Amino acid sequence: MNRLHDILVAARAEALFTSDLSTNSQPDALEVAEAIRRAVQAYRGTRGCAAEVAAAYGDHPETAAPRMRWARSVVETAYGPGGLAPGDR
Repeated sequence: MNRLHDILVAARAEALFTSDLSTNSQPDALEVAEAIRRAVQAYRGTRGCAAEVAAAYGDHPETAAPRMRWARSVVETAYGPGGLAPGDR
């Protein structure tokens, strides 16, 4: 993997972390992309999502870590090793 791919996975995972999707859900790639888009819009960008993640780790580390593992796994599955958006495959 390359640095750009790693940055995209991290940013997407942070956005998904802040989304309203449940860790019990099994969203498809389009649902993931839409949840990420809504989160980025709601938090005014990826930096806003990152700030929300940081706050969650400070306030509730016991639930934040499992949610981030879920978010990273879902993002890596949805976007694949090349990091392409769901509609670009």
